[in-house]
Amino acid sequence: MAERVKLLGALPSPFVYRVIWALKLKAIPYEFIEEDVTNKSPLLLKYNPVYKKIPVLLHGDKPVCESTIIVEYIDEMWPQNPLLPNDPYERALARFWVKFAEDKGSSVWRMSRAKGEELEKTMKETLEMLQNVEEYGLGEKKFFGGDSVGVADIAFGSVIHWLELIEEAVGEGVIFEAQKFPRLHAWIKNFKQAPIIKENLPDRDWSVTFFKGRREAIMAASA
Repeated sequence: MAERVKLLGALPSPFVYRVIWALKLKAIPYEFIEEDVTNKSPLLLKYNPVYKKIPVLLHGDKPVCESTIIVEYIDEMWPQNPLLPNDPYERALARFWVKFAEDKGSSVWRMSRAKGEELEKTMKETLEMLQNVEEYGLGEKKFFGGDSVGVADIAFGSVIHWLELIEEAVGEGVIFEAQKFPRLHAWIKNFKQAPIIKENLPDRDWSVTFFKGRREAIMAASA
């Protein structure tokens, strides 16, 4: 009997959506367990005692933590619809861009709670990230790995789509302009039109309202 798969998470976390997309692309049935990140459950603390963060994938009684590690675990555990290329060099490239998304995508999350000079700094860092991906990441390919969604697309999908939401919530202008980033705009359109991704995106209006409310609460607390 196959071991049950459970996902501990909270919405609309982009890191949780990385795991959701990977599971859905692999057609793996799973149970979603909603976590309250302000009041962490005994289950979360038991299975991620080091970082105490979502997401956590439970495969039977084995926990796997950190979204990009979970995605690779899913790809190795269930080989159908591979998310990493077979070629070693192409796999290395995919992992490079996943690492880049991890390292540089943090400016997007900081933007959602920054103001003044710190907001300007995060917007500048985000712009530099976008410029690097536009110039070096995609070329003329439909997706990072070619014709199908892979690990780098999952990593950047959770950055770029949430950037669009956070830009609207912050209301300080648009960084991700189509004329400046034509390749990235074509890519995110293709990504969000892929059937599995399209069916598993957070509601835009609800998400923008969520980020606006969280931003207002942070601003009020720091006033």
